[in-house]
Amino acid sequence: MTSVGGAGEPPLLVGIAGGSGSGKSTLSRALATALGPQRVALLAHDAYYRDRSALSAAARDTLDYDTPDALDQPLFVAHLTALRAGAAVEPPRYCFTTHRRIGVGPAVAPRPIILIDGILLLCDPAVRVALDLSIFLRAPERVRLQRRLERDTLERGRTIESVLAQFRATVRPAHEQWVEPCQERADLVLSTAGPIEPLAEIAAGVINDRLARRAAFRRGVA
Repeated sequence: MTSVGGAGEPPLLVGIAGGSGSGKSTLSRALATALGPQRVALLAHDAYYRDRSALSAAARDTLDYDTPDALDQPLFVAHLTALRAGAAVEPPRYCFTTHRRIGVGPAVAPRPIILIDGILLLCDPAVRVALDLSIFLRAPERVRLQRRLERDTLERGRTIESVLAQFRATVRPAHEQWVEPCQERADLVLSTAGPIEPLAEIAAGVINDRLARRAAFRRGVA
């Protein structure tokens, strides 16, 4: 196994889950700053949506993208396994406007801490087993919807009407069925209705403590 954390330590895989608009990406970026960018690699579960190129654009628009089946879990779990073994991975590059893969994104190299964020991250038992620490972000629906509206209209070329229609048709039901129950499976639950920065300090402390305890355990075993 390649050493990335010193003394032969494998990377610490930290999952950050929560509803759409709960602040997962924002927390990941704040954590990278708090922990030291040179120590952290970022991986988005969103990159692993299944490629729908074989379907017409009209057919793609009718699919439900808010269920676990919408994601390519075998590839995602294989990449988590590779990162733990010290190998770099190339996540797919996914277009949220056309629901197609458009090549591969920048390579993600293993570092001492790998932050992995995703709405449906903790729904898969195989992923939960692969993670060393899981964090769930909880935010009121009004906050999540407002953040989703801003992101999808500014970054993904969506209209307000289409975002609201999707939220009512699939996002809200999926949150209740799949996402919300996952907070019971998380190691740490944080409320993100307010500023993210103080929560990043809390989460960074937990991560550093987990790293220290793991290193102490390995020294004891050795």
